[in-house]
Amino acid sequence: MSVVPASQMYMKCFCLPLQTDHLQPNKDTVFFRDGVRRIDFVLSYVDDKDGEKKQERRREFEANLEKAGLELETEDKSESDDGKTYFLKIHAPWEVLATYADVLKIKVPFKASDIPHSQDVPLEWISKPFRLPEHIMHPEPDYFTSPFDKGKIDFFLINDKDTFFPPSTRNRIVYYILARCPYFKEDRKDKDKKGIKRLLSNGTYTAAFPLHDCRYWKRARNAECESERYNLYKHWARFLCFYKEQPLNLIRKYYGEKIGIYFAWLGFYTEMLFFAAVMGLICFAYGALSYDDNVTSREICDPNIGGSIVMCPLCDKKCSFWKLSSTCLSSWQSHLFDNEGTVFFAIFMGIWVTLFLEFWKRRQARLAYEWDLVDFEEEQQQLQIRPEFEAKCTDKRLNRITQEMEPYLPLTSKCVRFCVSGATVIFWLSLIVACIIGVIAYRLAVFAAFASIMKDSPTTKIQLVGSLITPQLATSVTASCINFVIIMILNFFYERVAIWITDLEIPKTHLEYENKLTTKMFMFQFVNYYSSCFYVAFFKGKFVGYPGNYSYMFGNERRLRNEECDPGGCLIELTTQLVIVMAGKQVWGNIQEALRPLMCNWWVSRKGRQQPENQYSRWEQDHDLQNFSQLGLFYEYLEMVIQFGFITLFVASFPLAPLLALCNNILEIRVDAWKFTTQFRRPVASKARNIGAWQEILNVVAILSVVTNAFIMAFTSDMIPRLVYLYTSGQGSSMTGYINNSLSIYSISKIPSDSIYRDYRYPPGHEKEYSHTMQFWHILAAKMAFIIVMEHVVFVVKFFVAWIIPDVPSEVKARIKRERYLIQEYLHNYEVEKLKLQLSTSFIVEPNTENCTELCTSTDKHEVLSECL
Repeated sequence: MSVVPASQMYMKCFCLPLQTDHLQPNKDTVFFRDGVRRIDFVLSYVDDKDGEKKQERRREFEANLEKAGLELETEDKSESDDGKTYFLKIHAPWEVLATYADVLKIKVPFKASDIPHSQDVPLEWISKPFRLPEHIMHPEPDYFTSPFDKGKIDFFLINDKDTFFPPSTRNRIVYYILARCPYFKEDRKDKDKKGIKRLLSNGTYTAAFPLHDCRYWKRARNAECESERYNLYKHWARFLCFYKEQPLNLIRKYYGEKIGIYFAWLGFYTEMLFFAAVMGLICFAYGALSYDDNVTSREICDPNIGGSIVMCPLCDKKCSFWKLSSTCLSSWQSHLFDNEGTVFFAIFMGIWVTLFLEFWKRRQARLAYEWDLVDFEEEQQQLQIRPEFEAKCTDKRLNRITQEMEPYLPLTSKCVRFCVSGATVIFWLSLIVACIIGVIAYRLAVFAAFASIMKDSPTTKIQLVGSLITPQLATSVTASCINFVIIMILNFFYERVAIWITDLEIPKTHLEYENKLTTKMFMFQFVNYYSSCFYVAFFKGKFVGYPGNYSYMFGNERRLRNEECDPGGCLIELTTQLVIVMAGKQVWGNIQEALRPLMCNWWVSRKGRQQPENQYSRWEQDHDLQNFSQLGLFYEYLEMVIQFGFITLFVASFPLAPLLALCNNILEIRVDAWKFTTQFRRPVASKARNIGAWQEILNVVAILSVVTNAFIMAFTSDMIPRLVYLYTSGQGSSMTGYINNSLSIYSISKIPSDSIYRDYRYPPGHEKEYSHTMQFWHILAAKMAFIIVMEHVVFVVKFFVAWIIPDVPSEVKARIKRERYLIQEYLHNYEVEKLKLQLSTSFIVEPNTENCTELCTSTDKHEVLSECL
């Protein structure tokens, strides 16, 4: 262990209360009992009935940890609050940190940065209320950094070896050792007996975690000790800070870059949602303000027009004829979302999503520079072989790059695992389709039940069901609620199935594991959440047929007619489906996120506030918190990406979707921050320069959203038929007569008058009886033309915007080049000075004694090397 100056030792010991005969030592600390060595990691365990085997594993594991250079200290169960849990505290001394920092190529400072940063903030007086104190936003100065090299110790700015590596870096290094340390004896080479993960899974240890630096509701007792958790809670996690900027630099410093980049993305996404929400609100306001100018709804509600039109039954046998005026309210509701402004909003959202992704790339590049991730390559860290892969793959082969033997998975085994994985995915996707078909059958059965109630008096019974609730609306709402419940149930299984089949494939690296799991989980969630919306938007009411020649589900024998759209249009049903599923998911997700950890940990917080510091230790407090799993961040991304799909894929049907998402995300940021700071153990810090596979998923969703919104406006909305009528009917700029124009007549001899159904077909008696009219083909041509024009316009604008906006800001490019140049210059000067020093020492010898010169030079080099180590 390195020698610590007395002043530093006194300073760290001062973080503990003075030990006297009357006072017990403070246990709410992040140091060993000596008050000098920092606790970098904690392992906990209990004795149980299988204690001998586990004791043997722990003994071998801890012995190997000490051989790796780590220092251990055990807290006996008699000192624990529950009286049965042991705590093993781990400290990494300087030699271990330096060795593994070199192995992991961790960047460390070697000179204060002299590149000036622009201080001009536009409209600073406006943004001042939203800003945080400078020491919170930028908790440490800016440095030039370089990958740590143990052979160049004097090149780096090492003022104090004990504080040179921040706690997040220290716990990352220790976890790297724990994940690869074996627990077998030297004479038994059981390669699968390796790593803390296996010891946790078999119950040898109950938990493994780094420590928080203090209690979140108050600072550490001494001002010199860290209180970053307290600062995060005070300035970030409280809901009253919802309008404040996020302290991203402090988040990154405390939790690591991977968690920091998630909150940076979530914050930027929320900022961009503000503009989409404003435009959606304007579009909705236009629909509300033009409410009285809606000629179509007035004709439907007019007792002389809509009240005199008898419509065909919506199902066989049990359904009766009904008056068009009974759909008066749904036609008004439909106008709120299906109006001229919706077309412009759909085009706007196609451009918005491009701007969001392009500007995020620029923000991401800026963060990569500020957080020193420009030269970070996943190969340096993320592409390291997973311990699980090393344990399960016993075959070895030569790596052509490293020229070392490494484990690999044979091709036959890989093919078998891939086939099993693919078959499992297909089976579970088919289950979703089966559930959707079941919901459709429910719709038909429930609507038939409503029809049997109303068959005696069609015009009055519809009103008795409710002037505000038509049978179609009631069926749609209940079916959407049932579909939401099915989605939640299937989600429970999909999470486990996706993890199981990903583990079955045995990915080689952590990056490969995350990418495979991300792809599978998103595929499941995409079909699960969006399939019902796709059905309502693109299939419902499109394959109905016409009276006398209806299409049936499951064949004509079943007599279940394919669903027709609500007379107000399918768009209002899509809106209903979207609101229930999207809003339900957000509400349920926030309840789960807030209540689950709160219910688990409320007593922990209460005990922490009531217990004195000399009884309730820092490691016990953190042990009682919830564990933040390796996939914890994965679920946070998944939730937001699913929401992103809702507000882009189907936004043409519900312009208020971005507003709902904005309100949810403002709450989401603070709920996530609150969980991280108060309810979860401190996660192991890890690096990431971007959001990974989620970036490509967002790009795919963005492209798909242009297509879906174009088809929604063309085939689900009534916008195109209305425009065709407006410009071809000869009525000038009036929509008068559109209702009659959009209906077709069907002759039924059993009633005194002909009945009406919604379609464009020739009337009875015409030579082309019940076949499509020319107007139908004109409208279809207009729909296809609209899709082509809208898609091409939006795609051209998207690609132009993507081309004109560089992914990396020019300022950041210039700074990166400048910094690289300066780093090379400083390294060159360092090597020159080092060479001069070596040459000067080689000449300080006795003249004419060549052997002595070589010996002195060799001795000097050995002393320099020893000092560096």
